[in-house]
Amino acid sequence: MSAFESELQVLADRVVAQAAGGEAIEAYVTRGGETEIRVYQGAVEHFVAAQSEGIGIRVISDGRTGFAYAGTLDESAIAEVLAEARDNQQFGEPDEFAGLAQPDGVEVTAQSLWNEELADYPTDDKIDLAKQLEKLASGVDPRVRVDDANYVDAHGESAVASTTGIRMSGRENGCYVSVSTLADEGSGDDAETQTGFGFSVGRSPHEFDLDKAAQDASDRATRLLGATKPPSKRLTVVLDPFVTAQFLGVISSTLNGEAVVKGRSLFRDRLGDDVAAAGVTLIDDPTNMQAYTATDVDGEGLAARRNVLIEDGVLRQFVHNSYSARRAGTVSTGNATRGGFAGTPGVGCLALSLEPGTRGQAELIADVDDGLLVQSMQGLHSGVNPISGDFSTGAAGLLITNGEVGAPVREFTIASTLQRMLLDIVEIGADIDWLPMRAAGMSLVIRDVTMSGA
Repeated sequence: MSAFESELQVLADRVVAQAAGGEAIEAYVTRGGETEIRVYQGAVEHFVAAQSEGIGIRVISDGRTGFAYAGTLDESAIAEVLAEARDNQQFGEPDEFAGLAQPDGVEVTAQSLWNEELADYPTDDKIDLAKQLEKLASGVDPRVRVDDANYVDAHGESAVASTTGIRMSGRENGCYVSVSTLADEGSGDDAETQTGFGFSVGRSPHEFDLDKAAQDASDRATRLLGATKPPSKRLTVVLDPFVTAQFLGVISSTLNGEAVVKGRSLFRDRLGDDVAAAGVTLIDDPTNMQAYTATDVDGEGLAARRNVLIEDGVLRQFVHNSYSARRAGTVSTGNATRGGFAGTPGVGCLALSLEPGTRGQAELIADVDDGLLVQSMQGLHSGVNPISGDFSTGAAGLLITNGEVGAPVREFTIASTLQRMLLDIVEIGADIDWLPMRAAGMSLVIRDVTMSGA
């Protein structure tokens, strides 16, 4: 533990030590910052370097919970936050499941989440990375122009302590670059513009692959030029890795323990059932250092851990924090989430991924006679019902005929149900892509999906 981490832990410990008889207290203390740089035509268009710190305190007594927070670590402010949390507790509604996380004996997986090289990386070099990416993306194809190129990093240090014996602190940082592109073709009434994007993530800027990010941004924009509205039919779809990551994000909401206990998940009564095709294994593993959202502890200070949610097609478990676990009559899976000091713990997947297959996207496509490579989906969350499983969303991509990628198409929807799509998975790609989100991507082949176009 670093000297700075000890400072935060001391603050949290000091609050918890003030618990009165019959009180359960949790103190969550954070300090961190982020850098956002946007470059356009070789010049810095937007630059933000923000810092924040704060403390959130929960007080629980007689089944009532009070919470308060402050965006400062000043001693007098901390005293006020504790007093306010106690006051708020008096007005809380009794809840038989209210309580703090209890130590569960799961050991923390040692990870190198803090990179000194990133912490010391000069601002001028961060700007240069965005400029390099813009230049590379501009040079891939003469039809492509860059809308913007970005560099983003973030760092955070936190400590949590509670009267139940939780005492944990740590720090982490990470960074990524992204570029947005526009591809133009034609003129006058025939003029057309398509958009694309690319990115690269890392614990250090030296892990970036700028060439790949630039190439992806150009390819995504140019390959949709000339896209038309396709005829309606049922076919096999191949989801691009980024689209698969979005799809997994939707699936994760159905495996959320809070949604399950509230009756808001289509899988609420299906533990032990076959819910996906044989060979499909879905894992939430924040201990995997390759995941951008890797972490060693969850939002309540319990050790993060590898949870197998679907194993060989069978639903094995949901993800829980301590509260949802008590309501469900089970134990926390180390999946408490926290947006910062200003909120109480939620629950969710931390670093979701399918177990990858053995073949790349080109090989998967070669086995598809009549299909669609889905490059993007729009309105994904509004077009999916996590309770019924109904799935209908706008999409764009490229038709597949006899194993070959062909004409670009857009202005259509793809529809099925989440239940059916999981069972209709044909194969999972080996092309795993670690993205700046809570799910990794890889190509995914799903049969018998409705494409509604002309």
